[in-house]
Amino acid sequence: MNFIKKLGSGNFLMLLLCVLIIFLAEYLFLTGEKLHGIFLGLWAPTLLGLMIYIKLVKDERK
Repeated sequence: MNFIKKLGSGNFLMLLLCVLIIFLAEYLFLTGEKLHGIFLGLWAPTLLGLMIYIKLVKDERK
């Protein structure tokens, strides 16, 4: 619980969403929907990059 407070609820939800996207992409890829799995799998690093960008902009304003 301390980890969630330190990380922030918004960031925790984004990380949870990234994990769900990765599992869904793996499922699609392994069940034969390779292109859909790859397309969906590219969203996780995109969201992580967006989180890093928002954090950098937020820290720069301080």
